[in-house]
Amino acid sequence: MTSLEDAVAEQREQAAPDAMMTRIGQVVMLHHGGDREEARGRFLDLWAEIGEDGDPLHRCTLAHYMADTQDDPSDELAWDLRALSAAEELSDGCLAEHHQSLAVRAFYPSLHLNLAADYVKLGHGEVARSHLRRARGAVGALGDDGYGDGIRAAIARLETRLAHDGIPDGDSLPDRLGGPGGETLGPPRKCP
Repeated sequence: MTSLEDAVAEQREQAAPDAMMTRIGQVVMLHHGGDREEARGRFLDLWAEIGEDGDPLHRCTLAHYMADTQDDPSDELAWDLRALSAAEELSDGCLAEHHQSLAVRAFYPSLHLNLAADYVKLGHGEVARSHLRRARGAVGALGDDGYGDGIRAAIARLETRLAHDGIPDGDSLPDRLGGPGGETLGPPRKCP
């Protein structure tokens, strides 16, 4: 199965790529090149262009990477929740329109791992453990390759940290967290 990161890289290499995925990939490269603030601004511009009802793969991919550009852990969590919400709208059929080898289930280990890490940063140990269990439960969808090995290793590291550091449970979380612009993050929409 192909991961979200692999899909972005492969889209950049195809002769007739999905233009939005290419643009997202260009901003990812900008971020990885060290220009976090510029990447954040460009991601916001692309988010405005995609819109709340835009293609779920575009929203999932952009939100997944936008989370990494955030300075505030609450903002990072909000973007990771958006990525998960968009992924829940996807089906393998929807993904096949973008790329034949993509499988929705291969997105979940990384998405839940990121959420677990967010909740650790915010001091919500039990919620972090829940997402970590989901990440661990979904790793069977990953290939036996460098990416899959990296995700499995990151899960193991966070499991060890939670077991040994005794991350406390913070205050109870609200039923719904606000989005980066203060809006409520709603339930997932379905792929048309």
